[in-house]
Amino acid sequence: MHRDPRARLSPLPALIFSSRWLQLPLYLGLIVAQGVYVVLFLKELWHLIHGAVSLSEQDIMLLVLGLIDVVMISNLLMMVIVGGYETFVSRMQLEHHPDQPEWLSHVNASVLKVKLAMAIIGISSIHLLKTFIEAGTLGGLPLCGSGEAAGVADAMAAAATIGKTCTKVTATGVMWQTIIHCVFILSAIGIAWTDRLMAHGVGKREHAGR
Repeated sequence: MHRDPRARLSPLPALIFSSRWLQLPLYLGLIVAQGVYVVLFLKELWHLIHGAVSLSEQDIMLLVLGLIDVVMISNLLMMVIVGGYETFVSRMQLEHHPDQPEWLSHVNASVLKVKLAMAIIGISSIHLLKTFIEAGTLGGLPLCGSGEAAGVADAMAAAATIGKTCTKVTATGVMWQTIIHCVFILSAIGIAWTDRLMAHGVGKREHAGR
């Protein structure tokens, strides 16, 4: 005999299962964070529009990459909010909704981990690209915050010259950022490989049980 799935749970299992709703404030907080990123996007977009004439091509490229970075982080937030709520809290009954995300139809904890790992790699790639663009100033400009950078800024102000007076990247920083990005890639490969092995093992057990 199969147990009726609609049967009431005993008090302790019901309490433990209902504790999943404690995650609801966490997802609502992430929605607020999404709103903060919308404000940040509009702020960066205003800087881009306001300086479209005066900014150099490199500065415009960095601002555009910053906008893409904000969008990718927002996409990551949406995956965590929608996928996490659907997986760990409650079903949202979106099966027949015309705007249901394609990936949500087969989402589970393993799929969500892989997608989050890929999103993190994408965000890291944007940051690394921004660093590589700024790396062209290595050796040519002093490090921001140093006394030499202040001297260069004063000299450019006296000459009424507009341009970058310092750089925020160092050779060591570029090296470590590249290493960390590679570690992210290896971690994502490990997560995907582990998920594939687990799925293959489950498939073999189901085939053997037939």
